[in-house]
Amino acid sequence: MFNPFSLKDKTILITGASSGIGRGIAIECSKMGAKLVISGRSLERLNETFSALDGEGHIFIQADLSIQEDIERLVSESPLLNGCVNNAGIPKISTVGFINRDSIEEILNINTIGPILLTSLLLKKRKLQKKSSIVFISSISGVVVSNTGETQYSTSKGAISGFVKGAALELARQNTRVNSICPALVPTEILELSNSIFSEEQLKDKMYQKYPLGRLGTPEDIANGAIYLLSDASSWVTGINLVIDGGFTLA
Repeated sequence: MFNPFSLKDKTILITGASSGIGRGIAIECSKMGAKLVISGRSLERLNETFSALDGEGHIFIQADLSIQEDIERLVSESPLLNGCVNNAGIPKISTVGFINRDSIEEILNINTIGPILLTSLLLKKRKLQKKSSIVFISSISGVVVSNTGETQYSTSKGAISGFVKGAALELARQNTRVNSICPALVPTEILELSNSIFSEEQLKDKMYQKYPLGRLGTPEDIANGAIYLLSDASSWVTGINLVIDGGFTLA
């Protein structure tokens, strides 16, 4: 029986796959039949993700997307692709008065410039086949909302939203789709800093009440959105910011 959400016979590159949302996306995509090229900075954690994948034919390539040579090597070593998930990213908390050139360049290099240059080079080197799907993991921060201390992060993700819209228009002629997913809070290693400041009970009191569906997100929640955008089920969808937030932005 035909399943429009199947990723069988699709080869997909996933960056930032060594942990958190990226690992979740990789694992769930492998369950849907995709052959994966996973990338990340930590070889040890990348191996952990690799060992958790279903199926065969996957490869991993260690790369740091803030380094141009690594981007070029990642593209060179990747096979022909049907999709790409630009997931690699970092958070950074700082009030506006404490932003400096080093801090803003670091977050933009990793969250914005690296993914854009990777996408551009994949196209230039003809590694993305026609009817491919490009997915950026963005955030509700900078696209829909923001918070005190998140200005640099919001800037990096807001820029991705603009890129998605422009790229979707340009690439529509070759039937390549470009979309982003904008999650709310998904507990991953990023939250270790918060856990060192607040107890789990305090986090629940502070955060859970902001989510109408009564819980924070999971990597699997975001992975399911990525599967939709990578699959033929979304063949008439391009240029959108898919908000997955448990109702957070309703309030």
